[in-house]
Amino acid sequence: MRVEDEEEATEATDNVGARRARQLFIEPKPLPRRRLWPGRLVAIIAMLAIALLLGAVVFSYSSKLYHDWHATRLVQRATALLQEGKLNNAAKIAHELLTRNPDSLPALYVLAETAEKQNLEEAVSWRQQIARVLPNNLDSQLNLASAALRFGKLDVARQALERVPPTDRDRGAFHVVAGWLARAEGNFAEQEEQFAAAVEKEPKNDLYQFNLAALQIHSQDAETRAKARETLQRLSRVADYRPAALRALLNDAITSNDLAAADNFAQQLQMSPEVTFADYLLCLKFYRKLDEKKFRVLLEKVKPFAARDSTELAPLIDWMNQNGLAGDVIKWIEKLPPEHVSSPPAAATIADAYAATKNWSRLKRWTRGGMWGESEYLRFAYQAIATQKSRPRTGGTASGEFESLWQSAVQLTIHQPESELVLARLASKWELEKESEELWWRLSEIPATRREALESLRRLYRAKNETARLYDVLQRLHESTPNEAPITADLARLGINLGQDVERSHQLAKEAYDRAPKEVNCAVTYAFSLSRLGRNSDALSIIQGLPPDQLKDAHAAVYVALLFAEANESEAANDYIAAADDEQIYPEEQQLLDEAKSKFAAASAVPSPVISPARAEITPAPTPSLR
Repeated sequence: MRVEDEEEATEATDNVGARRARQLFIEPKPLPRRRLWPGRLVAIIAMLAIALLLGAVVFSYSSKLYHDWHATRLVQRATALLQEGKLNNAAKIAHELLTRNPDSLPALYVLAETAEKQNLEEAVSWRQQIARVLPNNLDSQLNLASAALRFGKLDVARQALERVPPTDRDRGAFHVVAGWLARAEGNFAEQEEQFAAAVEKEPKNDLYQFNLAALQIHSQDAETRAKARETLQRLSRVADYRPAALRALLNDAITSNDLAAADNFAQQLQMSPEVTFADYLLCLKFYRKLDEKKFRVLLEKVKPFAARDSTELAPLIDWMNQNGLAGDVIKWIEKLPPEHVSSPPAAATIADAYAATKNWSRLKRWTRGGMWGESEYLRFAYQAIATQKSRPRTGGTASGEFESLWQSAVQLTIHQPESELVLARLASKWELEKESEELWWRLSEIPATRREALESLRRLYRAKNETARLYDVLQRLHESTPNEAPITADLARLGINLGQDVERSHQLAKEAYDRAPKEVNCAVTYAFSLSRLGRNSDALSIIQGLPPDQLKDAHAAVYVALLFAEANESEAANDYIAAADDEQIYPEEQQLLDEAKSKFAAASAVPSPVISPARAEITPAPTPSLR
């Protein structure tokens, strides 16, 4: 066979083999192939789904990483702008962060701090949101309370402190903020307790030491006052506290009439790099007391500075008005450019100078025209006072004009507590009883002004001897600061005298004494309560433990005289009757004094027992109990 034929035969054989192989391994299995296809499809779909899921996860994670990175960059940028003092730009970025995450703490912190630096009340709302996100965090609640106190929101501050966990309420920082709340409420005894607790917790904290010393330097206790002076003198050598310590020491020296010490502190304060315009006014107060010549030199030195700055001109004029120099003010302003004095805040203080000198015609001319901006209500108020004082308020045109002007002033202060407070003070100063009473009652509904309003109403009703209204005011004061012992004692004593809720009044008297047993008012009130309950011996033991000189005060002497008269201690009773007699005491106290006099007279009228010449053995009788 030829080679070609062999090759063809071989190729044919190979082709046949290949076909057989294909038939054996491919063609005979069409059915199994159809069975496997759905499974593969499912597998492919599953793989695609996994791939898509993984892609989505990767994309989501990458997106979150980018979002977090971008948010971090925004926080860093906002913080940097805040530190640079670019507050509006920092706030804008923080607002952008909040659109992405309403609970972003860094953004809320930036917004709170920018608002506080700009003295904006919205700082309170930002601090509230932080406290909402971190309800159990001490700093968040204390920062909220501090911001609320700054803007007079006492109820918000109180609620924030109440939310502080009990385990954190014994921290120094908590006691400090609680002390400032007590001060805002007018409870100075509570403030001192809280500041003392803060110092006890952190005795090396100079800020806490200063807070306590600046308060205790006004204490009635000589030892406490001396310790406070020592602390302030130490802090006057510490740079951060030097100006404030010197101010406190200078004030104390002026009050104590220690002129040599005051001169030393005044010189140090004036040489201090941190001296303020208010410090010069404090020094003026001292030099006027020390030396008229030195005072006049300093006053003439301060005037040019004030004349160049309206923000300092008004405080100087106000200081001069308050210190009997209103006449000097009127002479001085004639030399000043009209544009410096015709607009607020200087314009209002000049009006006060005209009022102080009773120059009603000049006051009317001064307030008749012009616009005083935010002080416009004072322009109407002073115009009303000038109208009322220049023509007696007996009806007719003058009365109608006064009412119209005063109501214009009042309308401008609605929803403006700070302006309303100034107007109420002005009404009280000029003895506008009806007008001041209305304003003070409105202000008593506002937490920030409640204490001053109630105290003003208390003085008003006491002066008018409207004891029923006075009792209502004392009740509200007690509700505002239930732990303030002197207020509790006043309420209890008046309640016993008026027969108002007597059982509760006796209970309040004991509460006040338990809280402040060394406070004379509290001790005398509790002794009076015990006496009315028939426990005169217990009452006397309390009185005998008090400093005798403090009991010579006319208001205290009335109750002490009554106790000794009831105990038939005539000599002691007579001493205290003499201390209270011919003094300005309250009507209910006058009734008690008359009661003491009657008992004293009855005891004096009892004839001495006749002594029998015959000596007799007398069996001692038991002393009747007055319990």
